[in-house]
Amino acid sequence: SSTMSFSEAEVQSARGAWEKIYVDAEDNGTTVLVRMFTEHPDTKSYFAHFKGMDSAEEMKQSDHVRGHGKKVFTAINDMVQHLDNSEAFLGIVNPLGKKHATQLKIDPKNFRIICDIILQLMEEKFGGDCKASFEKVTNEICTHLNNVYKEAGW
Repeated sequence: SSTMSFSEAEVQSARGAWEKIYVDAEDNGTTVLVRMFTEHPDTKSYFAHFKGMDSAEEMKQSDHVRGHGKKVFTAINDMVQHLDNSEAFLGIVNPLGKKHATQLKIDPKNFRIICDIILQLMEEKFGGDCKASFEKVTNEICTHLNNVYKEAGW
């Protein structure tokens, strides 16, 4: 379905959880990507710039990795600002999903991987409540991205 059902309390607690990690968007975004590339090396194949990088240290220093980490976090931040407005939320998710499906041809399972790593990082840094507050958001993002992929004939 294209409608989202977040209560006002869920929206507030998800935003509170997200703000904690978004304060250091570039560093935390970089950590998330480096973890993904390290734990799921096949994901590197989508990024021409990152292919030759084997060490986590090298990836952490890379401007390309840092830039993309920040880009991922900025996109999620835009979504988090619109949890209470389905139309605006989908206005961000739909073009993003379409681009990744049709131009970049990124396997949609990678969105779940990134979301799970973000949740893991939230739990490590800020505890289980923080993670729990944000879990529904990641499910929502992944569900909608998967819908976009289906529509794109993935």
